[in-house]
Amino acid sequence: MISETSAGDATRLEWFKSSYSDSSNSNECVEVATTPGAVHVRDSKNVKGPRLTFGPSAWAGFVSHAAEH
Repeated sequence: MISETSAGDATRLEWFKSSYSDSSNSNECVEVATTPGAVHVRDSKNVKGPRLTFGPSAWAGFVSHAAEH
């Protein structure tokens, strides 16, 4: 996992929320953007703030783990 700020080409990323997000409280969600070789995650309340970047296998492992819990 790589922690990074929102500097750089963040404006070119296409961010989306999960279809499982609670639309009645849209402030409690993370947004995800994918690029070849990386998955970027940010807080939907602070889109210019820090974001996390994961490699594809690390992200797949996280999603698998989260789905089980």
